Amino acid sequence: MIPLLLLAAALPLELIHVKITPPRPNWELGMISSSAADGKGTIYLLQRGLSAQPVVAINEKGKVLREWGKGLYQIPHSIRIDPQGNIWTVDAASSRILKFTPQGKILLDFTVGEQPKTKSQFNGTADIAFAPDGHLFIADGYGNARILEYDANGNRLRQWGTPGEGPGQLNLPHGIAIDKDQIIYVADRENGRIQCFTREGKYLSEIPGNGNKTFSLHLQNGALWIGCQPRNEPNGAPGWIMKLDPATGAILGKIDSPGHHSIDVSKKGEILTGVRPDQLLWFRLKKGSQ
Repeated sequence: MIPLLLLAAALPLELIHVKITPPRPNWELGMISSSAADGKGTIYLLQRGLSAQPVVAINEKGKVLREWGKGLYQIPHSIRIDPQGNIWTVDAASSRILKFTPQGKILLDFTVGEQPKTKSQFNGTADIAFAPDGHLFIADGYGNARILEYDANGNRLRQWGTPGEGPGQLNLPHGIAIDKDQIIYVADRENGRIQCFTREGKYLSEIPGNGNKTFSLHLQNGALWIGCQPRNEPNGAPGWIMKLDPATGAILGKIDSPGHHSIDVSKKGEILTGVRPDQLLWFRLKKGSQ
């Protein structure tokens, strides 16, 4: 039987490598762990290099507009923009959650904590999502295997999740998103699937990863977009970004991608992601495909 992934139609996108202009001598990016666009022409990067600051704001032509965050991170991991336009980041070592204005002023700062002792530096939070009522849902995937709910002021309300491979269990929840019906989607990375829960943590269903590690996800225009790679390859290997029907898991389209650690999808269906060591990828609509 031919794998469903190979039968899926190619998305009408073309890959653009965004060339970022250094704002000063000896400035360079490290791994772009995550990126997010505000829909107004600004792209926010969360990167792990030492000469640039962790959060870098650029325009669509790659000009650096501002940067901030030096000394605030151990392993910068995910960056998201909430419905009000605030910038949120999570740290995969310290479990620190930071909320900023678009100019970089800290609005909220709290640490999830309760990380077990492990041999890996990666021992903290992986991603964050925003419920319609302003509550925060955090994928605490490194070290723990749980989802946490906080109110908008950073007060913890509940947590749920246990390690394992069974329905509702988690093995490195790496990405998280919430739809308009408040169904929570979790990229259960090492189990190679997407799991769906109520916001109280009740297991609803599973969307198979088609034999791949599921790194990232994003909800846009009623579709579920996921970034994944083959399970038998080392992390960072080339993979795919797929557009799925969230109700059935059917693959609506796919595109080969060298990056998939984190994805951001615009209302037009264009995709931002990154690839090691320092590249920002922009999958733009092909001319005539709108």
